[in-house]
Amino acid sequence: MDPDHAGRAASGLAIAGIERWANRFELLSDANRLRLLLCLHHAPDISVSDLAAAVGMSGTAVSHALRLLRQQGWVAAAKHGRIVRYRLADDTVHDLLHWIGATHAEEPLGKEAAAT
Repeated sequence: MDPDHAGRAASGLAIAGIERWANRFELLSDANRLRLLLCLHHAPDISVSDLAAAVGMSGTAVSHALRLLRQQGWVAAAKHGRIVRYRLADDTVHDLLHWIGATHAEEPLGKEAAAT
C-alpha cells in the first residue's frame, strides 16, 4: 500500500455535500422522474394531468414523483384556481438538464415579432 497515494485519494473526499449530491443523483436515476424534470424544463407551469399525458404515467404516479422532487426543492408548485402548476425551482437541476441535452421550448412570437 502507498500511504501517500491513498492520502491524496482520500483528500478528494473533502468536498462539501457528498451525501446531498448522492441524494440528487439517486433522484435522477429514476427514468420517470427524469422524464418529468425534462417536461418541466421544456414546458414550465404545467399541471399534473398534462404531465401525466406527456410522459404516459398515471396522475397518481406523477403526483408521487412531484412530491419527492418538491421535498428536495427541485420543483415548485403554484395554485391557479383549482389547478396546481409545476415548474423547476433549482438552478443546479436546470443546469444538469442542459448538460444532458435538454432544450427550452420555442417561445411564442410576441406581437412585435409577429407584426414584422
